[in-house]
Amino acid sequence: MPKPLTYDYAIVRVVPRVDRGEFVNAGVIVCCSTAGYLKAAIELDEPRLLALDPDADIDAIRAGLDSLPRICAGGEQAGPLGRLSLRERFDWLVAPRSSSIQTSPVHTGRCGDLDDAAQHLLDRVVRRPVSAPRR
Repeated sequence: MPKPLTYDYAIVRVVPRVDRGEFVNAGVIVCCSTAGYLKAAIELDEPRLLALDPDADIDAIRAGLDSLPRICAGGEQAGPLGRLSLRERFDWLVAPRSSSIQTSPVHTGRCGDLDDAAQHLLDRVVRRPVSAPRR
């Protein structure tokens, strides 16, 4: 059995009107420096976002969210941020900011498979819960 990995993660939040402070969870960023792992998994629930702000600029928000996996991957497609180390990119991504795309505080977890952990986090904090049928 492989040794469990310790990872850090943050929840990606979309705040359509920063002045109101309301948000929709739209993804997770998972980082494990020892495994060389940094990935963002994004799933924007547009109807949920539009319930908070019917005038939200979905195209601009999508463009911002789409940049997160590129920054995680690093390299030229990430621009100047792509030259930073994996941990530096994670720290930049999770730094507090007052913009329409923000992150939660950083949390820590342990797992055997980082991709599975990212999917589990999406299920728990981003995707709508599946309700049990009522009797």
